[in-house]
Amino acid sequence: MNDTLPNLPGSQGEHRLQEKYKTQDNAKRFYDKEMYPYITDTMKEFIKKQTMLFIATADKNGESDSSFRSGQEGFVTVLSKEKLIYPEFNGNGVMASLGNISENGHIGMLFIDFFDTLTGLHINAKATIVDTRDLDKHLSKEEFLTLSQTIKKLPQLQVTWVLAEVEEAYIHCSKNIPQLQKI
Repeated sequence: MNDTLPNLPGSQGEHRLQEKYKTQDNAKRFYDKEMYPYITDTMKEFIKKQTMLFIATADKNGESDSSFRSGQEGFVTVLSKEKLIYPEFNGNGVMASLGNISENGHIGMLFIDFFDTLTGLHINAKATIVDTRDLDKHLSKEEFLTLSQTIKKLPQLQVTWVLAEVEEAYIHCSKNIPQLQKI
């Protein structure tokens, strides 16, 4: 196996497996044409319509946690091509995801539209916990104005915010996303 792995997105582990299973060419095409270091306009419009989000976090030792977030359309706000933010609501009080983010800021975010487009959007980012009173220290005036529209619509159960700085964003293949119906 090649000890000199390509300087591409992704982990050394995935590159080793691409070599083992001979998928390097497909992976290279994907990295070159479908993976972005920012949110595209199409992705931004998709996020605006989403009412749910799956997140993955890990603590400083790599112990992982996955969780579900939901809200009204637009509860996740795209602040710029490089940043998005979502509210953390008062839940069971365990704070597993926020605890992990406080130790290890890497977050995986997965938006899936099971109802209309059968589209999935992956975003890998560096996350920071931001208290409402400190938003102005983390956001530009323009970003704060954009977020203020979301704030007006939120229930009072909101605890804090998660600010995510995008590292990778890409659309998930829709062929394996089942179509569901809202009841």
